[in-house]
Order: sequence, then structure tokens, then C-alpha cells
Amino acid sequence: MSNKFAAVIMAAGKSTRMKSALPKGAHTICGKAMTRHIVDACIAAGIKDVVVVVGYEAEKVKAAIGEDISYAYQFEQLGTGHACLQAMPSIAQDITDVVVLPGDAPLITSETLADLINTHASTGNAATLLTAVLDDATHYGRIVRDDNGSVMCITEAKDADAKTLAIGEINTSIYCFHKALLAEKLAMLRNNNAQGEYYLTDVIGMLGNTGPASASGYRSNNTGPASASGYRSNGKVGAVIADNAIDVMGINNRVELAASAAEMRRRINKTHMLAGVTIIDPASAYIDCDVLIGKDTIIHPCTVIERGSNIGANCEVGPFVRLRNVTMADGTKE
Repeated sequence: MSNKFAAVIMAAGKSTRMKSALPKGAHTICGKAMTRHIVDACIAAGIKDVVVVVGYEAEKVKAAIGEDISYAYQFEQLGTGHACLQAMPSIAQDITDVVVLPGDAPLITSETLADLINTHASTGNAATLLTAVLDDATHYGRIVRDDNGSVMCITEAKDADAKTLAIGEINTSIYCFHKALLAEKLAMLRNNNAQGEYYLTDVIGMLGNTGPASASGYRSNNTGPASASGYRSNGKVGAVIADNAIDVMGINNRVELAASAAEMRRRINKTHMLAGVTIIDPASAYIDCDVLIGKDTIIHPCTVIERGSNIGANCEVGPFVRLRNVTMADGTKE
């Protein structure tokens, strides 16, 4: 049977570091809610069944994201493993594999997700991680590999010793799992760690090759009994390293929100310019996602074009203009 994927996006947290009454997933980047960017990347990668886990200010998050997807609720903030567990009943029976993503990584691209999905499907892994290599891994969980390069476990920074903290390869919190094995391991999670939470990362240690015990006390091995699905209770864990680490950048505060928005604007402007639009000063052109601009249109400096606008061909816009839900006929100057 061919693989059929669903996505679980976790957007239930309070995110106190944003210092906002608005839940993090509802903050907008280039005209679109942060978590909606991730939903759209999943859909563009070919994943049609998407479940978003909501909790804190759930109705605000749902209003920002839209009603064309499914929602699951995490009423208590008990960790990523617990959040994923809440989504499992919403996943259709015919789904074979589940992509799990955080709700605060809006720069993830459909191309990167497709690479992860294709690798997972072609290798038959029990789990496949998307990782990245950073010069400064700071608060990210570290990827611990054995001498053969296989993934043994993920160690959260809070629980890592100095040797583990020196590892530059980090967990992006984006994974593919075989669904039956994921459900099996989620039911086995314990919360005996520094935060008292159920870590989704512990599932990797439970599935991986023989290695050291994780922070929560699990020791990974590949000798367990076969599961009801016919797979052994543990299996191969693989990893795909992201080509561009910025694709997996998470957002924890307003500084990172601004940095993510700047990168997204750069991508949007590049796409328009490659399609035949002249942007005289890309650094001062603020163009939202889903804006349409025709060929040979010139965008002058200090111009803002918001989502919902449709600019024709051979137009001139700016300088010092803000357009919102505007349609401009070909050859128009504004």
C-alpha cells in the first residue's frame, strides 16, 4: 500500500515570551497568520489532511487560520507528546504516516516538506526527522547519533550535558512517523524530566537504534516485539538535513517575528522580480503574500501592498503608497 500522509500542527501553547494577548499562531506575517503559512506549505507539499492542535485562546487561533482544516484540543499544556496524542483521534483510518510540525515555523517550504516526505516513504523508516546544522544551537534539542550516523535520540537542551550541547545538529521539531508506531509510543510516554512534560522527542529514543537512555529514562533498542501493525515495536530512525537552516526558524518572541517577516518579504519580492516586476528598492517594498502583480510593473521605494491586492501589468506604484484590497487595471499609476 502506498503511503498516505496527514499533518499535525501544534499551536496550543501560551507563548509567554511573545508578551501578547494574541496567541502566537494568530500573529500575522506578510498578511497571513503564522500557523496558516505552515498549513499552506503542507497542502502545497501534497498533504490534504491537516489537523491543528489548539488550546490557549483556541477560538482566536481558529479564526486566524480558517475552517478548511480539522482541529484538536489540548486543554492542559502537558508537552508536545501530549499535544500530538490529542490529535491522533482526528486522523483518518486510511492514513499511514503522520507529519508533525510546530505552529511557529512559518518559513518552512513545501519543497523541504516534500523532500522529507519522499525520504520517509522511500526508506520505510519508523520515523524521519528534519534537522538543521547551526553555528549556535542555543536552546534547541540536539540530535544524538551513533558511530554509524544513525539517530539514537533527541536530547532537549534543558536536559543535556556539556558534551551533548556541543553538537551542532539540532531538532527542528518537524518529523514524519509511521502512524501506528507513533500511536503506540505516545501511549507509553512518561513525564519524568526537568519540565514534567510528555516529550514527543522521547518517541524518537523509543524507536531508534540501540543507544543511551533518554532524559526521561527510556533506552532505545530494536529488539522489541512486533506491534499490532506488523512492524517491530522499534525501527529505523532517519534524518534529512535542511538545505537552508532559516527554513526551520522558530519564533519565540517579537525579535524573531520581525526576522522571519524580513526573510519572507525577501522571498516574496524575489518571486515577483523573477516574474518580471521591477522593484527598485526591495528593502523598502513591503508586499504581502498572495498579492498579484503583472509584468513590467514598477514598484517604487517605500511602498506597502497588502494581501488581497491585484496590480495589473505596466503599472507604477509609489513611492510612499499603501494599497489594501486594491485592484489596479493595466497601465495604472498610483
